[in-house]
Amino acid sequence: MSSSEQESSTPSEISSPVTAATIKRVKEGVAAASDRAIRQMIADTLSELESIQKQNSPAGINSGIRRFVLRSLIHAIFQIKIENLEKIPEIPAILAVNHLHHIDPLLLLAELPTQPYYYILGDARTLYNKWWKRLILRIAGGVIPLARIWKEELAVIQAAKAGREDLINLAQVIEQTVPTGGDIHTLRQIDRIVLGILAQGDSLILFPEGRLGNTEGKLYLPLKRGTVIYALRAGVPILPVALIGTQDLYWRKELIVRFGEPLNFTPTSRPKREDVEAALETLQNTMLSLLPTDYQEPTGSKPLRHFLNHMLW
Repeated sequence: MSSSEQESSTPSEISSPVTAATIKRVKEGVAAASDRAIRQMIADTLSELESIQKQNSPAGINSGIRRFVLRSLIHAIFQIKIENLEKIPEIPAILAVNHLHHIDPLLLLAELPTQPYYYILGDARTLYNKWWKRLILRIAGGVIPLARIWKEELAVIQAAKAGREDLINLAQVIEQTVPTGGDIHTLRQIDRIVLGILAQGDSLILFPEGRLGNTEGKLYLPLKRGTVIYALRAGVPILPVALIGTQDLYWRKELIVRFGEPLNFTPTSRPKREDVEAALETLQNTMLSLLPTDYQEPTGSKPLRHFLNHMLW
């Protein structure tokens, strides 16, 4: 089993009904997978990240500038509350964060210290599906693009096999066009990049749910094992982080970033299954303890709700 976060979806993850919105999302994803500019940027970025590890220097702009720009924008739109900032290690670490919205990594980068330098693993097609995103990310750097198949695409394939004749052609295009990210070359390349980043003293932000959640205060379980495997192999702590309020966005909403206690595990170059499972259970329980058990979405006027919820799609 690779240590990458690109693990296969289970049938329970892809059994949701295929709606018109799902089909629209899938067609957009297929178009992005077919786009030469997107494919080239993914390849170039991964190649640059590999070479950067050899040169021992971060990608993109200075982390202080990156933080200033993101912090200025996010604080102008939302009310931000930070809890337990002092728990962030000053040494290389992996931040394990729940994931509710595409804004989550930007919110984190706006609030994290500038040292060590933080990298994020993110879905390549979501990152690069708009020209302005590609421009921003080319300048900002710090992103490791993952090529992987979406749960919506798997749902279309499953529905086509189950008899949805209207989805057969689309399912065939998905299988012919969309990279799963599960090939050996890609997995090894991602592993080299991630372990190189941690070895040179930088840190990583991972979303171990492996997908966007849809409920505040809940985790999409089971968590993917990649976060724990990377931490065990690199010998770095895992810092659990809870994001609260980002599932549904609107103007001046309060968003909470809550840091937990760092988790330290015995490092090993070849993690055993039982060690991975034990560490994963500890991580899962700690992340759940940081989330609210009785979250109530605020009522009343929600200005710019549609725009803010869809601007990063």
